[in-house]
Amino acid sequence: MIMNRRSLLTTALTLGAMKAFPGLSFAQARPLVFATFTGSWEEAHKAVLVPAFRKANADAAMVLDPMLSVDQIAKVNAAKANPPIDVMLHDPGPALVAVGQDLVEPYPVEKSAYYKDLIAEAQEPMGPAPFFQVVGLTYNPEAVKTPPTSWADLWKPEFKGRVGITNLNSTLGTGWLVEIAKMRGGSEANVDPGFKALEELKPSLAAVAANPGALATLFQQGQIDISPGNFNAIQILKARGVPVEFVAPKEGAIAFKTTIHIVKNSPNRELAFKLIEAALTPEVQTTLMNPPYLIVPTNSKVTMGGEIARVLAKDTAELKKKFVFQDWKKINEQRSAWIERFNREIKI
Repeated sequence: MIMNRRSLLTTALTLGAMKAFPGLSFAQARPLVFATFTGSWEEAHKAVLVPAFRKANADAAMVLDPMLSVDQIAKVNAAKANPPIDVMLHDPGPALVAVGQDLVEPYPVEKSAYYKDLIAEAQEPMGPAPFFQVVGLTYNPEAVKTPPTSWADLWKPEFKGRVGITNLNSTLGTGWLVEIAKMRGGSEANVDPGFKALEELKPSLAAVAANPGALATLFQQGQIDISPGNFNAIQILKARGVPVEFVAPKEGAIAFKTTIHIVKNSPNRELAFKLIEAALTPEVQTTLMNPPYLIVPTNSKVTMGGEIARVLAKDTAELKKKFVFQDWKKINEQRSAWIERFNREIKI
């Protein structure tokens, strides 16, 4: 059995709890496990959400387990009766899958002190949305002297060998494929024009990243100069001094909410609820809205400000007016086939 650092920490915390409370089973005694995303999300939650949760809950033991949504769903599906994760974080497509496969519990809205303060779009009874994400064009201003204005700019000859994208396992990758399909006459139901465009992009590709976090790292390593990218992931790079900028393409940047869920059969149901409550508070959302995280808030008591108000939208009403919201129910009908096709056809 291979034990990594996280496994060892989890085991040590669990054994400590079992020693303190001899009546507990191993599953009941393990610490709260929160499956966040990799990269900037892990950093933001480690620095802000986790300390806020621990401060409000007597320093309760918990473990961050960063991974893509598809991997979260696979892990919970493999052990539904005794899930290894208590709290899952999902973008719209995977959230529909998790709910459809009966992997999450209804959020106890009646107990929540903050659910009612969320904007209407974030009030999801199977798991509220503490965050919005925005996907647009990201580029290195030292290498790209004229800022891009359209998704189509990725195909410009001057960027040959300097373009980065992600595979379709991520919401970023799939959402972007849908938008380039739309740009060429396709839709959520027909991404064939998007795959044709990807084929034409191959000579320009420097890398196909495994996830958005890995894509951001490619900028940091100087391996790419332009890509589709998440707004908040880019802000953390900028804070580190990496030359990178974000711009909304003229076709409209992609906006989607990120929901957080209590896993069904979690042995830590109450702590899972309290972690999600911490994510909904104005204090945590305000801190995450500020540098270096710049995550778009959903609590109506938080006023958008700073870089988010300057670059994206001054409030959620403007956000909903300016940005593209995709039909993930329609996308999910074919997403698995698209992922297989992408992995088969898009290799560099």
